[in-house]
Parts: sequence; C-alpha cells; structure tokens
Amino acid sequence: MNSLHCPASQSLKPLIIRLNLLLVAALSCGSVSAIETVTVTATRRAADTVTVPHSVSVLSADDVDGKFVRNLPDALAETAGVMVQKSANGQGAPFLRGFTGYRMLTVIDGVRYNNSVYRDGPNEYFSLIDMHAVSSLEVLGGPTSAMYGSDAIGGTVVINTRSSGYEHETHDETFIHGRQRIAFASVDNSRRSRTEIAVGSGGHYGLHLGYSLKHFGDLRTADLGQQPHTGYGETAWDARIDWQVSERWEARLVYQQLEQDDVWRTFSTRLAQPFAGTSVGTDERRVKDQQRELGYVRVQGHTLHPALDSLKVTLSRQVWREDGDRVRAGGERNLEAFDSIMLGADIQFDSRLGFLDLVYGLDIYHDGVDSSRRDFAPDGSLAQVRIQGPIGDDANYEQRGVYIQGLFAPLEQLQIDLSSRYNDVSATIGRFEDPVTGDAASFSDSWTEVVSSARVSVSPFVRHPVLLWSGVSQAFRAPNIADLSRFGASRSNEIEIAATDLDAEQFLTFEVGLRVTEKQHEFSLVGYHTRIRDFITSTATGNLRGGQVEVSKQNSGSGFVRGVEVAARREWRNGFSVWGNLTWLESELDAPESIATSRIVSEPLSRTMPLTTNFGLRWERPQDGRFAALDVSIVARADQLSRGDRRDINRIPPGGTPGYEFVRASVGQRLGAHFDIALAVNNVFDNRYRSHGSGVNAAGLGVDLRLTASY
Repeated sequence: MNSLHCPASQSLKPLIIRLNLLLVAALSCGSVSAIETVTVTATRRAADTVTVPHSVSVLSADDVDGKFVRNLPDALAETAGVMVQKSANGQGAPFLRGFTGYRMLTVIDGVRYNNSVYRDGPNEYFSLIDMHAVSSLEVLGGPTSAMYGSDAIGGTVVINTRSSGYEHETHDETFIHGRQRIAFASVDNSRRSRTEIAVGSGGHYGLHLGYSLKHFGDLRTADLGQQPHTGYGETAWDARIDWQVSERWEARLVYQQLEQDDVWRTFSTRLAQPFAGTSVGTDERRVKDQQRELGYVRVQGHTLHPALDSLKVTLSRQVWREDGDRVRAGGERNLEAFDSIMLGADIQFDSRLGFLDLVYGLDIYHDGVDSSRRDFAPDGSLAQVRIQGPIGDDANYEQRGVYIQGLFAPLEQLQIDLSSRYNDVSATIGRFEDPVTGDAASFSDSWTEVVSSARVSVSPFVRHPVLLWSGVSQAFRAPNIADLSRFGASRSNEIEIAATDLDAEQFLTFEVGLRVTEKQHEFSLVGYHTRIRDFITSTATGNLRGGQVEVSKQNSGSGFVRGVEVAARREWRNGFSVWGNLTWLESELDAPESIATSRIVSEPLSRTMPLTTNFGLRWERPQDGRFAALDVSIVARADQLSRGDRRDINRIPPGGTPGYEFVRASVGQRLGAHFDIALAVNNVFDNRYRSHGSGVNAAGLGVDLRLTASY
C-alpha cells in the first residue's frame, strides 16, 4: 500500500468516516465485560475519569508497552488530540490541540517540567524523560493555567513515576521483586535493556530502582533505505523511595537521570534524503548531546484537622545540560551549550467544608541559565567567543503563583468547578547580543497575570454514568528566556535574534463535552474553540544574516484554534476489545507580514494537525498472558501551512506533508510463571511517510521482539 498523495485532506474524509462507522457498529453488539474506572490526578485532586469535566486520556505502562515505541513522545502518538513531530530520530515533540513546545505543559509527579529555555515550536525535551520510569500518563486537553500557571494552553501531560507498590504488599512482610526486559528491533538494529528491582516492607516503606540502556542504529525507512547518522545512544536510571512515616504522614524521595549521546539533526545536513520534494540541507554536521536530572522530596499528611484533609509539600531540583556541535557548508564550526538549574517549591492544601471541596496553595520555580558559544574557522582556529549561546547568558527566570480551586455540588447531579490563579513572572538576563549593535546587553522585566476557569457538569441519568460538561478557561504564557534572548538557528533557513519588548500571550477557551462510561463501553465527544491574543510569533525583520532569513519575536498574532475530538472503546467477555478516536482541528492566525510592514496576513498555526483517526482490535487472555492486537492510524494530507511552514523546506514538502496509513500487528505469550515474550510487526505495508513537520521519515517495515523475566 502506498502513501497517500491526495491533493487535499478532503479525499481521506470519506474513508475515515466509513472506518469509524464500522467501529461504531462493532461497539454496539456482543457480550461484554466491565471496563475499569481510572483515577486521574491531573486536576490537582484525585478523581475518576467518569466525573472529570475535562478532555482526559490515560495511558498505563501496559498501554505504552502495547505500542512497542522507542521513547515517550511516540507513546502519545495514537491519543485523541495529539500529533507527534520528530525533528530527529531521538527527538520528538507532542502537539496538543495545535500547540507544542512552551505552549504545552509537562508535569512529573506534580513537579513542573517546563523550563525557561523551552523554545517556540517543537523541541526535544519531552524525549529526555525515560518512558520505562513512567507508571502512567494523563493527557488533559485544553488550558489549565488556573491550576498550573504559564504554558498550560494546548494541554497538560501529567507523568506518574514507577513505585515499589509497598502499600499493596502484605503488611509487615518483607518483599522483593525484580524485572529484566530486553528488546530488539530489526528496522534500526536497536538493542534496549531495562532492569528494575523493588524491595521494602509491606505497608511501611518501599524502594524502586530502574536502569535503562539503549543503543539505536541507523534507521531504515521505506523506499529510502538506511538513513545515515540517525542512530544514537541513551542511558537512564531512576530511584524512588516511599515511606509511611506514621498513620497520617508519608514521605517520598525521587531521583531521575537521562543522557543522550550524538543525536544528529540530519534534516539540515547534506546527509538528508529528500522526501516528497523537501530540500537537502547544507550543514556538514549537526549534533546534540543532552543530559537531564530531576530530584525531589515530598512530605504529605492526611486527615490533619477537621478543616484540612491533606497537606503536601514538595521541594525539587532539575538540571538540563545541552551541547551542540554544528559544522556549516564552508567548514565554519559552532560549539554552543547551556546549563539550566531549576529549583521549585510547591505547597498544596486540600479541605472539605460541607459540600465544598477546596484545593489551594502556592508554588515557586526559579531557573538559572548559563550559556556559551565558540565559533571556529574552517582551519580549526578559534574565530570568536560569542557573548551568548543559543539563549542569553547569566539569566534568571522566576515564577511565583497562588491558586485556589473550588468544587461544589449544589444539586446531586450538578457539579460546579471554579479555579483562579495569581501569577508573577520575572526575567533577568545578564548578557545577550544586542541585535542592532552586536554588543553585550542586559535585560530585566516582569509580568503579572490573573486567570480563572469555570466548569459545569451535569449527570442527567441516575442509573447511567453519562456526563455533560462545559467550561470557559483563561490561559496565559509569559515570555521566557528563549523568547527574549534567543540567538541562532530557527527553521530550515531562518536565524533568530533577541526580542525584549514582549508581553504575555492571552488565550480564552470554550469547551463542551459528553462522556458515557458504561460497564461495557466508553464514549467521549469534545468540541472546543480557543481565542488567541498577543500571540508571540517569529516575524521576518527584512534582513538576511549569512544567507538566512532573520526573524525576531513580537506580540503580533491574534486568531483561533477550534476542533473536535471523538473517542470510543468497547470490551467483550471473550477477551476482545475495540477502540478508536478521531481528531479534527483548524486554526487561523492574523499577523504582520514582516516587522517592517503593517500588512496583515491570515494563515494557519504552524504545523497544524491534519485530520487523524486511530483505531484497533485486541484480544487477550490474562490467565496465561496471551494477546493479539491490530492497530491502525490514518492521517490526512497536512496542507494547512503557515509562511514559516513553507520556508521550512528541509522538513515540510511543498504543498504540505502527504497523508499516510500505519498498521501494527502484535502478539504475546507468557512462558511459565516468570517469562513473557512479545512480537510486533510495525508499518506492515512498509509505507513511506513522516509525521507533519518532522525532519526524518518514520521507520519502514520492521519486527520488534521483547523478552521479559520477572520475579
């Protein structure tokens, strides 16, 4: 089967509609089994998915295993409302409701992950979280700024880490469990290993340790064959200690570390191979090394006072280190780097006062950033030591917030959820390159925002778990260090310079939703419309630097994103289940053609997600660990292009990214009491494709083998 090269996304719509009608028919018949209720924490309070007035998707560790993916971004690829872009084989960025990068928030165990060096558009930082250290993923669609502050616009991904599970062990008894997993993939000759051990005393304490070692070879893609320099290495380890200090108090200590070595961004180099008309880059070399660390300590108390149900205090420290090595066509070499250390403190209170549930607290995050860059002549001699690296040097960025969320039910079947947050953000940059004079300059500014959210949900039927909900939510994003002081490569032929006269972006989202969660099936339908104001865009200055288009940030955009998300699932007692989802969205942004002109141009948001449907069939027999699954993705042609997309000639083909189909077939079997084997055939029809905006094609036909031993 060949990739779709349709002139417009409309040609895929009839096929997608027919396939989803078949799915609906399958959902309507048969003997069924019960679907488990899932608890989510993304709204800062534990609640089951039946009652949450949000668009929410939950992926367990088993769900992620069933996708046979290599990294965390890929784990989200078949989720409603999500598109995953990959600039390089080791780098991936999820889009939620049309937004990515610093307009999508990631939270790990309640700790903010986004830092001040997050840049506009897709970045690689979500790939720096080891998927093997994750117990579940919660994808909360839409804005959550009233709960989490800046960046939470397109959605929030809440990552819950693996634990020892000591609270589920036999009380007072010592336990020890372990797991060793080895995985191989033919399409890139990759070898991956994960080692885990959990020890402790039931009901008292538990320690979980994990170590991941991964080697990825060069990727083989359909038609193009092996892609040079798409392989890389990755190591990660994680530890988590949980301790029941007393009947009312518990403590937790978590540490994670991950390193990536020699991840090439081949799309801008001569090694790139054209896809559907993309241009080959001119760089000789473009490589990044990454290192990330997260450590936090938390104490939490329960039932502390009649007016205080729980208190949670978290102190965190995160470190990012990035080293970039770029050799240009003429032999000039740029070595750049940055270090970011972010310290955080979060205090959260939970109170139940009659029919009113309150969650309130404060959080503070301070990010210190240092950067550097050295330029070398073609003969290897040092040509220049730059004022800054990719972002300003000796920079500090601080976010302080106070929040309150109230949930009350004036009637048995009516629930009202109100949230508000005050946020103060400040930025100080010690050294950055003035775009006019080229001299060293400094900068300091601050932004204050108050945002709120109101949601109403109704359960119209007493005996049937049907939830109708609607909401209106404000959101904002304050300019970060990357906005204010970025210097260096942007898109394929762009170079970005500093911009210090920026205000916070503003968003207002209206949502309506329906969720049905019966014993035998689940169904959800969500529609949303997000208004955009003061959108920070990369706008051409009218100048060229080294043959590249010079761009700078400005608050020049206003517009909207609107869309529909549909998801369904049904299970039968004979072990069969079907699932499916469909996502449609469109966007429009009005912005000046360039900084030097007042002419306004209307265009879509960059890398707008095309019409997408995912569905699958699964059979499993838990008593002996057998399963078989077939998963399908059908993606329409991505032809809603911005001017930046059209200039991104190394990644986006002329006229848009072709549509495609992806099929995965997988089987598994338990071998005795302690061993499991699983096998998947990915890209069954060996289609040649890439997700929209990516700099590398997806893997061709390949076999994945996974062996697991546990005790």
